[in-house]
Amino acid sequence: MRVVTISATYGTAGSQIGPAVAGLLGVPFVDRAIPSAVAQELGCTLEEALAHDDRAEHGLGRLLSGAMRLPTVTFGGVDMYVPGAMPLPPEEFVRRTERMLKETARTQGGVFLGRAGAVVLADHPGALHVRLDAPVKRRIRQTATFGELTEREARRIIEDNDRAREAYWRHFYRADPADPYQYHLAVDSTTIPVPTCVDLIVTAAEALD
Repeated sequence: MRVVTISATYGTAGSQIGPAVAGLLGVPFVDRAIPSAVAQELGCTLEEALAHDDRAEHGLGRLLSGAMRLPTVTFGGVDMYVPGAMPLPPEEFVRRTERMLKETARTQGGVFLGRAGAVVLADHPGALHVRLDAPVKRRIRQTATFGELTEREARRIIEDNDRAREAYWRHFYRADPADPYQYHLAVDSTTIPVPTCVDLIVTAAEALD
């Protein structure tokens, strides 16, 4: 059962490449099912789980990103004095997410997008860890094109997402998502066409057999 983790900066087509890779490898694309499973296990609402999810539009990464600019916030405990924070500590949601990732990888395999998968599944036998990244200018151009946005709007979205995901990694894992040593393969999917990126990842995953 093949396992691929994909860390994708905003504007690098991770949500297109991930499902395509999963389809060719014959394994699940594991993304939206994670917060649903976490919500069910914790007995909370899906909205609460999404508020603490790295991949959600307004997830925990955004919360941390905003919190870092507030002097009253303390990290490492349960007291995060941020408007809209949920009653359960963020660490609990992250722990449950980690467990879901590991269990799914063990029992089904899959392509895992985001959620610091390269760290969480670093010791999983035969897992391929991939980084999709590119210079900001090219990501802005691609985001503007795909999303029918102005370049100014695309830049704001990308900068917010970059800051948020870096905060998520650094806070929970003391790691840098851009560290190349965490990945087997790094691809610029703003220059290399998406179908070629998919083929590269599939070939690399199959080579680990």
